[in-house]
Amino acid sequence: MSDAKSIGALNRLSAEERLEYVKLMIPPALFERFAINADDLTDSHGHSLYQWLGRDTSDVEITLYHQFGAPDPLAYFHLTDTISGQIHVLLSVINDPQSPRFEVDQMPDGTPTRFGIFQRNVEAEKAAFAAGLAPGQVRRGLRILRESVVSFEKFISRLGHDMYFVEPLYYHNAVIFERYGFAYQQGRRWMQSLNTRFSDGGDVILRLDSSTIFRAPQAAKTVRGRSWAIHDNVLGEPYTGVTMYKRVGQHAGVTTFTGEEW
Repeated sequence: MSDAKSIGALNRLSAEERLEYVKLMIPPALFERFAINADDLTDSHGHSLYQWLGRDTSDVEITLYHQFGAPDPLAYFHLTDTISGQIHVLLSVINDPQSPRFEVDQMPDGTPTRFGIFQRNVEAEKAAFAAGLAPGQVRRGLRILRESVVSFEKFISRLGHDMYFVEPLYYHNAVIFERYGFAYQQGRRWMQSLNTRFSDGGDVILRLDSSTIFRAPQAAKTVRGRSWAIHDNVLGEPYTGVTMYKRVGQHAGVTTFTGEEW
């Protein structure tokens, strides 16, 4: 395997060399479960199931599908180099491709919503909410985040790094990352303040008035409920400005959520 230390350097490698890095990122359980050839990421007919979109830049989108021609990825990573030379995960997703799909990522006319950040397909969100999904999810996940972190850290270590950064798009993402050992580069005080505001006596409690299905009073007690309420603009401001990091093989022990359950 060639020696690369950055996303920019990976983009300059040959396709065969890049493949060796991609294989490190994927939890081995996915290869067996979806009959993906672990040597070259192809299906039983030899079709490639992964895409690398990066060229000669410091940014890349890596996509793995569970079958050739599938509409949604099994795994997706959007990675970039920071100014200081660290690896920053802008977005990572592992879907259960065989679960029901909810069109929260696009409007009825097909216009992208960027998972509800730019605009919202509220009817699709209501259906996703009722099905137990969190904001931004088009399908349920595979519940293998622990294995995913282990695999991704093999990739990070191979690049010669001992830490990496992530950008949680939603409140629930940040809380989940906490549970898997991440700490805050920025946004910890805001997360702590949100916990206070959603707790007894907090100002947000009064806004959970059941005016929408995302604002039921019981939302204050759960990670998912809070995340949907924040996504529904219960704060009067978007969820933004939070960046987290993790040191390879270490757990930071940070907790900002003191509610009752997921």
